[in-house]
Amino acid sequence: MKLHTETEENYLKCILRFSMRGEEKVRTTTIANYLGTKPASVTDMLNKLSKKNKKEEIPLVDYTPYQGVSLTEAGRKVALKTLRKHRLWEVFLVDKLDFSWDNVHDVAEQLEHVDSVELIRALDKFLGYPKFDPHGDPIPTEAGELEIPNTTLLSEVPAGEKVVIASVVRSDPDFLQYLGKLGLAINTRLEVQEHLPFDESIQVKVEEKELIINGNVAQNLKVQMEA
Repeated sequence: MKLHTETEENYLKCILRFSMRGEEKVRTTTIANYLGTKPASVTDMLNKLSKKNKKEEIPLVDYTPYQGVSLTEAGRKVALKTLRKHRLWEVFLVDKLDFSWDNVHDVAEQLEHVDSVELIRALDKFLGYPKFDPHGDPIPTEAGELEIPNTTLLSEVPAGEKVVIASVVRSDPDFLQYLGKLGLAINTRLEVQEHLPFDESIQVKVEEKELIINGNVAQNLKVQMEA
């Protein structure tokens, strides 16, 4: 029998997402906005998750009202397992079923709750043990290890540097479709030519084409410096 509901897994994965961005304590309103639910419902769930786990008898989150929430070691384990399944399914959908990278999240959200260790092991092997999902995010190992690559926001790269797009901060369909129209994707090589202070946009060179990337987009692209 499955130990955790889909809703519980979604909450734990959400908390993990924001903790990986450097938030030591994730606020109730942050979770509510991300999951599209009411703050009162979030409070109820966090209270539930902070109680004893039925099997392991340890809480999944450390929650203090008005101060925020963090994952316990047990909660992080569940969240990483869910995240691993989600990102492996995204790779499968894009690489094997020809889904576009802006059209996989919702389907992967459903598939991530399939509770079969054997299936996920077989899926990982079938895909060739990928390290990253289609959005450039690292895939946790079965042991729960998650290696975060060293990246920089494009908005912070000095003029004259050559970089490669490593991942995206936002993965909503509208943003990814917009990147597609600009001809930008994971592994696209850019040369930063100039920062334009007026609107914080950046002039870059992509192959032989010059492109102006607005400040909002530049703040949502993670890049790695070319060697």
